[in-house]
Amino acid sequence: MTIDITGRSASEIAVGLRTRIERGELPPGTLLPPVRSLAGELGVNRNTVVAAYRQLAQAGLVESRGRGGTRVADRATVAQEGYAPDTVLRDVGTGNPDPALIPDPTAALARSARPVLYGEPVIDPGLEAWARQWMAEQLPHDDMRITVTSGASDAIERLLAQALQRDDAVALEDPCFLSALHTVRTGGYRAVPVPVDAEGMTVEGLLAALDAGVRAVIVTPRAHNPTGASLSAERAAALREVLVAHPYVLVIEDDHFSLLSRAPLQSVIGASQRRWARIRSMSKFLGPDTCLAVTASDPDTADGLAIRLTPGTTWVSHILQRLTLALVTDDAVRAHIERAAVHYAERNAEFARELTARGLPVVPGDGLNLWVPLTPSVPAARVREDLMRRGWLVREGDPFFLDGGGGDASRGSFLRLTVHDLDDASRRTLADDLARACGVLRGDAGSGRIDA
Repeated sequence: MTIDITGRSASEIAVGLRTRIERGELPPGTLLPPVRSLAGELGVNRNTVVAAYRQLAQAGLVESRGRGGTRVADRATVAQEGYAPDTVLRDVGTGNPDPALIPDPTAALARSARPVLYGEPVIDPGLEAWARQWMAEQLPHDDMRITVTSGASDAIERLLAQALQRDDAVALEDPCFLSALHTVRTGGYRAVPVPVDAEGMTVEGLLAALDAGVRAVIVTPRAHNPTGASLSAERAAALREVLVAHPYVLVIEDDHFSLLSRAPLQSVIGASQRRWARIRSMSKFLGPDTCLAVTASDPDTADGLAIRLTPGTTWVSHILQRLTLALVTDDAVRAHIERAAVHYAERNAEFARELTARGLPVVPGDGLNLWVPLTPSVPAARVREDLMRRGWLVREGDPFFLDGGGGDASRGSFLRLTVHDLDDASRRTLADDLARACGVLRGDAGSGRIDA
């Protein structure tokens, strides 16, 4: 496609391209001319074109893909967690905790209300004192600061915004937690994929991302969503060793499963890291509507995070802060959370055994979900369609990959299932239906498919 571009200054070039993009004349994915060739065509300095493209990138209109050139950005929405609206199917792709396992906040709420006025500390002193002890695990930094935000995604968005500019590169696990991917893309940053295996983020992948110039790394130390992987002690040590040479890269640990996790925490934040943050959200064990996360970070990052909070929400509701403190310091509530943790682990392990017995080997990880590997010859989309005819709504693995699942056919296809609230009969039925769906696609004449 030949693009007619005019202008003598960076602003003229950028305005012309922006107008055409906003009018839809240059659709998402359109490849813009290389800098050198466009500079020659317009008779301007190469740096003029670089500046024009940078202006467009900062506005979120184009994205640089390295050797893949500069393309018009795709503003399509990223898939999100939650129930599918308006479906009559049994939804096992939600990523939700079991509402029956979320502690009842009624009694604690009655003890949590008092007026709070402008000028008071933005963090409840009791919550801050508790959080300092809770967040200090494996942190080799005595100057830790605590910040409270409206959930983990809010924290990640503000952390990146105070440290990065549009088009800066961010290392993300691949496959990736949907909200992190959404936050990076809507912020106008470039997502650089780092593969994940059974021990978490890979060393080779992190090295490649750092060589590509990432300015931030987001890592899930345990209960990685969607795979359930948790960092081993050896892998965490190797990642810390890699990061020693990059002390000013912002390392964000999203320990989202925390109190529910069955795996010990293995941190990638080393003593030499100058810019770091650890986030723990309450959403998995106190419920998504809690909308509160605690962030521990170095002082400079904490100051930047506070500045990002000031023009927005200013502070998270003190009623919510005191409610959270009342719940997490209540022995009965903590016992309830522990029972929930055991329940999630046992139910996922049970379903993994059901699938393995039916010829679909699955290794359960940590977290709310199961990551079910299929084979390259069994497309997840066709399995999903077959299961819909059997009454199930499942979630394909493709949206969790940074390339949408289309970049590496050899890795196979996946489903991510949320099965912890199924009773025994439903669990067996789903396992049978999934095995039949995969059997049909493999040409198994005895699969007993029922198109109903």
